[in-house]
Amino acid sequence: MIYFDHNATTPLDDRVLQAMLPFLSHLYGNPSSLYKIARISRSAIELAREQVAQLVNARPEQVIFTSGGTEANNLALKGGRPHAKIVSSVVEHPSVLEATQAELVGVDAQGYIDKQALVLMNQPFDLASFMLVNNETGVIQELAELTELMHARGIVVHTDAVQAVGKMAVDFQALGVDLMSLSGHKIYGPKGSGALIAKSELIQNPLLTGGGQESGYRSGTENVAAIVGLGKAAELAYTELEQRRQHCLQLRVYLEQQLNALPNVSIFAEHSRRIVNTVQFGVQNCIGEMLLMQLDQCNIAVSSGSACASDKAAASHVLTAMGVDNELALSAVRVSFGVHNTRQEIELFIKSLSQLIN
Repeated sequence: MIYFDHNATTPLDDRVLQAMLPFLSHLYGNPSSLYKIARISRSAIELAREQVAQLVNARPEQVIFTSGGTEANNLALKGGRPHAKIVSSVVEHPSVLEATQAELVGVDAQGYIDKQALVLMNQPFDLASFMLVNNETGVIQELAELTELMHARGIVVHTDAVQAVGKMAVDFQALGVDLMSLSGHKIYGPKGSGALIAKSELIQNPLLTGGGQESGYRSGTENVAAIVGLGKAAELAYTELEQRRQHCLQLRVYLEQQLNALPNVSIFAEHSRRIVNTVQFGVQNCIGEMLLMQLDQCNIAVSSGSACASDKAAASHVLTAMGVDNELALSAVRVSFGVHNTRQEIELFIKSLSQLIN
């Protein structure tokens, strides 16, 4: 199979699997206990905390392990002060949009959050949540500028960095944000693993209580194997970042050259600053879901948008917010590369796509 859907999930790196295996077999101790195999588990968790912190230039004590990006987003939005007034954008992931009632700011035709409209929103907000990279178009938001605008008004800033981490340099300190979500299965780690990077005083109401794990921010016996896998995946993402980035960038440039040679194809946010592995495009007079299924019959896996909304027939809320015509938006196909994809796979994809379009 040609797998072009790495924004939905990535295959588990074998080195990550090898790091996890002992904690799925003989190192089964509860990390809250005091005997030897329990202490080994506790040490493994703390090593993973350091590995995740290094990846995003945070302090280890700022890392709260979660079950993934969705839980991290929910903890960030619901774990602060009660009845907080929140501002977000119309292009956020459903785990942000559906987590709370927020005032939403629009985006322009290139997918960037409308900073002028944001400035004109005069409500006394407590929290702002803006994704760093859009999961559909790959657009990279001007997050440091947005954070500066919000901090000038005393507003705490959270960012969903799930699609950014491992594909570009992500610096918690330099961005200036107060909270950051990430996910393990987007960086060749295990599903069911993630983290919220947080300044501790901002989480006052944990989603899960009862055991006091994760300094009281996320109770429940830790999934040691998944946390170890996340840590190893973070370490690899940190050390191999530039190699991965260059590989995916070359593939993206080549794919876009081929797409632009096809009739009736439009690349969304083509001239925006985008993450290196993502291309979303539309084909006039086609339906994206139909193209997806026909490509699947050719043994090629792509997406029509967000995997978390793949059961919905409506046009992408992201493309609609960007002003894309509804018919063209319904034709959307997203290609997202990974480290194992090749130029030859792109050629086979373009050949199949061209035949389907014709």
